[in-house]
Amino acid sequence: MAKKLIFSIALVVIGCSQKEKSQNFSTVEIETIFSDSVSIRAIEFLDDKTLAFAGSNGVYGSVDVRTNKVRTNIQKFDTILPEFRAVAHTKVDFFMLSVANPALLYKTGENGKMELVYKEEGEGVFYDAMKFWNDREGIAIGDSMEGCLSIIITRNGGNNWTKLSCNVLPKAKEGEGAFAASNTNIEIVGNKVWIASTSGTVYYSSDKGQSWEIQQTPILSGEPTEGIYSVDFYDENLGFGTGGDYLKPTANAKNKILTKDGGKTWKLVADGQEPGYKSCVQFVPNSNGRGIVTVGFTGVSYSNDQGETWRLLSEEGFYTIRFLNESVAYAAGKNRIAKLVFK
Repeated sequence: MAKKLIFSIALVVIGCSQKEKSQNFSTVEIETIFSDSVSIRAIEFLDDKTLAFAGSNGVYGSVDVRTNKVRTNIQKFDTILPEFRAVAHTKVDFFMLSVANPALLYKTGENGKMELVYKEEGEGVFYDAMKFWNDREGIAIGDSMEGCLSIIITRNGGNNWTKLSCNVLPKAKEGEGAFAASNTNIEIVGNKVWIASTSGTVYYSSDKGQSWEIQQTPILSGEPTEGIYSVDFYDENLGFGTGGDYLKPTANAKNKILTKDGGKTWKLVADGQEPGYKSCVQFVPNSNGRGIVTVGFTGVSYSNDQGETWRLLSEEGFYTIRFLNESVAYAAGKNRIAKLVFK
């Protein structure tokens, strides 16, 4: 039987301009397109027409970005309404992963229903983010258990997932994990993957998770609520991380980091300058790596010089953001999804 995707779409590669542009945004127009009593920290463009999302209370769905029409559904597990904070996709399937115990990972099943493909129970189980290298190989990460980060990998398109042994992973610091704040603790470029942790550490693999090493960053990470909340790479060399302490949202020291050598070295940028705490960072497409947008419940901030200086474009709060093209993005947060047009 041929699979029918939950969103009933044919996935296509998002087109983009071959010419790198030098934007200099000064404003952002924000339009709420979905409002409900749900917290949404995980969104993903399936193609240039559809935005998928999942959130609290088992809610998941899609947005047609051409019409802003929203479709929603609810996924239950027995009597549990899972809280989903990670989503991902391949050309044929959509995936969503819940936090807390039990961890529940669903993929598109037959007849448009979601199918449970991975379940993990135990004290300390808490997954944070998920992403795919390609249509066969994907990764999800969670807080440390038994001395190492929780990392599960699929090599068969998400049908089966295997948890990596601590024998093949670097030893975690006590209490180390990741923040399930925006589904941006993981970044993938080619065969490479970077995982940002609460301890200010970046776990790096150049071979799709077969081997691992640690990259230490100078970001603030002394308290449980401090560390790297989000990381994004423009290419295999240029990356940016943001975070801070959500309990001290105006604090702006040691909360923004930049690498230009694939994470071998990281440096602080705009140290002691705005913005403060942010939960998600994304490079602006086709900006030659100079345009960066960060969001959090503290608002929307923009830099056009790789994070050296910043401008607060809006005080409206969001948890996560993804760009559709170089001037239009969609963001999600408490009780809503919105369309952002940068000008």
